[in-house]
Amino acid sequence: MRLAKLAVNWSLFMYFLGLGLVLLAMKYLEVDPVVTWSWWVVLAPFGLAMAWWAWADATGYTKKKVMEKENARRKERIERNKEAMGTLSSKKRR
Repeated sequence: MRLAKLAVNWSLFMYFLGLGLVLLAMKYLEVDPVVTWSWWVVLAPFGLAMAWWAWADATGYTKKKVMEKENARRKERIERNKEAMGTLSSKKRR
């Protein structure tokens, strides 16, 4: 269950993390526009990633998304089993 929960909100977290790593590398390598920026601006995406993670867990966003995904998989499995047993109506088979 924990792995499924992580998969749901992983994408936005990874965007913030990726942006933070790129900005951090650019600051370290002294790339022109980023070298003049404050460290607060460069490190802000890491804080946003932590804030997103905290909000998603606190509001139940991740749990809701996991439940939706599990319900969809369950419905698909039930329909697949009904079709395999031949209990679907003729409308569904077409």
